[in-house]
Amino acid sequence: MRIIENGTITSVDGFLASGVDANIKGKNTGKKDVAIIYSEDNCVAAGVFTLNKVRSKTIDVCLKNIKNPIKAIVANSGNANACVGEKGYDDALKMTEVVAENLKIESDKVLVSSTGVIGVILPMDRIENGIVKACQNLKKDGGDDAAHAIMTTDLVKKNIAVQFEINGEKIVIGGIAKGSGMIHPNMATMLGYITTNINIEQSIMQNLLKEITDKTFNMISVDRDTSTNDSLIILSNKRAKNRLIDSKEIEGYDLFKNALHYVMEYLAKSIAKDGEGATKLVEAYIKNAKTDEDAKKVGMAIITSPLVKTAIFGKDPNWGRIIAAIGYSEVSVNEGAIDIFIGDVKVCENGIGVLENEVKVKEELQKDEIIITVDLKLGASSAKVWGCDLSYDYVKINADYRS
Repeated sequence: MRIIENGTITSVDGFLASGVDANIKGKNTGKKDVAIIYSEDNCVAAGVFTLNKVRSKTIDVCLKNIKNPIKAIVANSGNANACVGEKGYDDALKMTEVVAENLKIESDKVLVSSTGVIGVILPMDRIENGIVKACQNLKKDGGDDAAHAIMTTDLVKKNIAVQFEINGEKIVIGGIAKGSGMIHPNMATMLGYITTNINIEQSIMQNLLKEITDKTFNMISVDRDTSTNDSLIILSNKRAKNRLIDSKEIEGYDLFKNALHYVMEYLAKSIAKDGEGATKLVEAYIKNAKTDEDAKKVGMAIITSPLVKTAIFGKDPNWGRIIAAIGYSEVSVNEGAIDIFIGDVKVCENGIGVLENEVKVKEELQKDEIIITVDLKLGASSAKVWGCDLSYDYVKINADYRS
């Protein structure tokens, strides 16, 4: 597998994209806020969406359309189109219709996403003008613009593309995502779009997307809040001439699965690293747990603990906060068997502190990426979860999010 330099969703042949400024917030920020992803061919599509019981009507439109052949995705930032009653559904549907009219396609071949402030009606005049403009600006190198257009409080765009071969046939996977705050499972934790050219059956792609989501996007947390709008969608235009992947036994299935996992893990970690106000990416690696679910619960308890997150921000090797989080994770553990490492430095052995060189641990905590390893010594299961530290800026950003 090879990582494509500056790769994005339009690194896949047959996909065009755009991102434009529609002034959705009404503040003339000059920032892009409407994105279009367009396929020249019909695509098979798969998706996973928020499990929040309160959700944007864009999710309902996607669930209605996603089993159809898909040609386009439209997304806006700055407004979530959530908690505005049935008008939210009508407006989401209207967005697909405006795309369809301008691209000369059927509206049920369009998926739609929104992200931003909850409880505010979409400024449909600006949205519609933005969609028209975005349709007119579709281009082969537009993936970068689309990645910018879906950002809200993100500080950096998140994109990647990789390529590999199945029996000499080039397969490409590209992806973009947004997410910075209101990040917590389940489903995904953001808006994410993946494109590929692999020849694959829809049901296989759907199962793969869900399986890998559980190991990537459902393994990150910034602030324990699950959004009303979380959507992760993958489109395949099936331009590659590989043998149709319609079962796990077909040659190329494992290659595609591994490459897709790489793309999704990269995007998931990029979201955690760009958490609102974050200065560090935190990885919790839990090993030798009784079950995978136990390992995940322990890891999540650690990376969502405000006390652990603030200790990491303050570069304080307070491992007691880590073992306390393990203890309230609702997993049955043996306190007298727990080992904890910060970076390569063991700070706890068999439940007892062995922090002899605090300077060395503080050196680990100076790094941009912090790895906390926990050995539970109870079984053979493991999990990796990702989060970030908690800084003063998180409060500042969210205290004036609407202003």
